[in-house]
Amino acid sequence: MRLQRSIASSFLAVVGSLAAAQISFATTKGLSQIVTPDLQPEGDFSLSFQAQSERIGNPYELQGELGLTKWAEVAVFKGFQPNELIFGTELGLIQHEPYLLSVGFVNWSPHSHVDPQPFIEAGYYTEHHKFIAGATHVDYRNEAIVGYAYDFNETWRAQVDFQSGSGNSSTIGVTCNLTRDFQVNPAIYVTNDSPHRVLGYVVFTYTFHLWREKEKRAVQGNKK
Repeated sequence: MRLQRSIASSFLAVVGSLAAAQISFATTKGLSQIVTPDLQPEGDFSLSFQAQSERIGNPYELQGELGLTKWAEVAVFKGFQPNELIFGTELGLIQHEPYLLSVGFVNWSPHSHVDPQPFIEAGYYTEHHKFIAGATHVDYRNEAIVGYAYDFNETWRAQVDFQSGSGNSSTIGVTCNLTRDFQVNPAIYVTNDSPHRVLGYVVFTYTFHLWREKEKRAVQGNKK
């Protein structure tokens, strides 16, 4: 999923399932600010630490994202300043690359009395080019979501994204898979509000393969 702007707006953007030093198994996923229409692989649990400017959201967060099935994932954020929990989920209506279509909600924080923010998002994903467009409903307004990523290889990705509305930003960043399961995503945010501010953001993610990959290895072992 790659579910995100208050603390929240960063929501599933970074989210990631990772990739790769072992190139043959690697993938790169996630943008910096926006929700993305690709889902977390089934059985993968990604644990992320996120540090960002206070103007973006909660300066220090932990995030867990779990792929439940091929078409559903859930995520939870734990913020520390202030102390809060943020929930999100994503359902894949179409997950046949190059065509993707997903719906869900992000930024639901019962503790802070923040309502879920529903979204719908489409993607066109090729080997190198990823195009994303959609919309989300925040409070009383609708906001546009646009993103683009270019995958140089299984290790490196360059990415830009934009979410309209006050409190949101345009971003430019990279995703680097340091190992098969450890990913770093630094980015720069330029706020929509005037005066425009340049803000920093970085996320580190490690992915645990809880069941799908173990099943695959067991099947391969039985065939030997």
